[in-house]
Amino acid sequence: MGVGVGVVTVWGVKGLGVRGWLLLGLIAVVVLAATGVWNPFPGMWDWIDRSKPISEPDVVWQQRVGGTPKSVTIAGDTVIVEQRTRVEARSLTTGSQLWERKADWAAVAGGDRDPVVAVGKLLVKGYELLDPSTGAVRRRDDEAVAVWTYRNLLLDARCGQATDCTLSAWEPRGTKPLWTAFLPGVHTGLLADNPGLLGTRRLGASRIDGEVAGPEAVPPLLGFPVDGRVHVVDTATGRVLQNVEPGRDERLAVVGGRLLRMTATSQDGGCYYAISGVDPANGREVWRRAGVNLRTADYAGCVQRDDPQGARNVVIGVAPDGREAVIDGYDGRLLQVGANGQKLLAVDDRYALVRSADKRSVVGRELSVDRDRWTRPASEKSGAALTPYAAVIAEEKPSRLIAVEPRTGRELVALRTSANALAVGPQGMIIGEGREIGYVRWGAGGSVAPPPAEGGAPGANPDGGYPSPSGQGDCGPKRELCTDGG
Repeated sequence: MGVGVGVVTVWGVKGLGVRGWLLLGLIAVVVLAATGVWNPFPGMWDWIDRSKPISEPDVVWQQRVGGTPKSVTIAGDTVIVEQRTRVEARSLTTGSQLWERKADWAAVAGGDRDPVVAVGKLLVKGYELLDPSTGAVRRRDDEAVAVWTYRNLLLDARCGQATDCTLSAWEPRGTKPLWTAFLPGVHTGLLADNPGLLGTRRLGASRIDGEVAGPEAVPPLLGFPVDGRVHVVDTATGRVLQNVEPGRDERLAVVGGRLLRMTATSQDGGCYYAISGVDPANGREVWRRAGVNLRTADYAGCVQRDDPQGARNVVIGVAPDGREAVIDGYDGRLLQVGANGQKLLAVDDRYALVRSADKRSVVGRELSVDRDRWTRPASEKSGAALTPYAAVIAEEKPSRLIAVEPRTGRELVALRTSANALAVGPQGMIIGEGREIGYVRWGAGGSVAPPPAEGGAPGANPDGGYPSPSGQGDCGPKRELCTDGG
């Protein structure tokens, strides 16, 4: 009887076939994993889920973050990644996570040597300032309804009532306000970080994040919209210089230390444009130009719904003959007038990047001397952005990201990648695709990296700021930020 049972068992095993053996093997593995003897599943999953390199040449490091980034900022030796319901910090050197916490919004203030991270919650007053390296709370506020972050200043506003608000200015790591000012209200949204002010809107580019340059230096004047009026605040002293209501056909913006009054009048089936620059200190008109379209209006009645395009101290206009021009907001000078068919891709108050009329190249121009500095081949659909440390160019077919020195055009890095440029710092940039982010240093793949200056960043001042080509330093193109005014 025992022999018969043995024969049946042997014949049963022999008749299992390939599928049977695979089933037995799977059962054995499950039993071994359940009993803790051997568990191959974590390693198998890591192999399946292993990230592919997001660029060629490869990045210094590549990490998968918890959610799709809303914003990425290089803050000193850390990378701050804002997501929908949390914020995390990673080491710029290794990419390893330093800390993580829940937050509905996050914004970085300060420069390379004194950054802080402001975080807060949706529809909740107050914010916390965190140390980027440790996540420790440096300062806490329980009343603020809005926060504006800059490279050299942090502003917040708190309101006892809807029409009774106090605006305060802080050094990024300061513990006492530098000044306070009264405002009869502030414009806020669901999230308290950087509500819209009346200034310029930057030119956009596909695959280059709008905040790739990081926080900028605070302008000399800011325009706060309150109940249909514009309150012009001097950011050095906190004085409210003007309280202006725009006219029927007017839109106001504060650019380059001036209050710009832009009119668009519907007549003869078209729109007639004019722009003037007013000194907010005395209300006098300093300059005026007619016939320049700042792209603030649509053609349905010439209603101006948008801020003018531009950056920092300059605005972009279109002449009646269709050529694009860069206008100095301080004195109204034409810093550049493009040729027919040329297209501005990016601009700040130092440089402009222009697509040539034949759409085969990108030209770098220095505005202070009104001359071309460099030219490089580029495709018809190339986009670009200017940052203090590099000009970034995004190309299609094939997909590439290229960073060059803004003044000389010297190539810092060239990547074959479909990823986006998320943040640019002194020594490299963060790129990302989906939840994957990576850091690439200047000089990767054989590109020539710039020699570090004394400040530790290529071409940077000791404080981490970036000098302008004309040598005016932090005073601005017309020394409008300095007390002597010239």
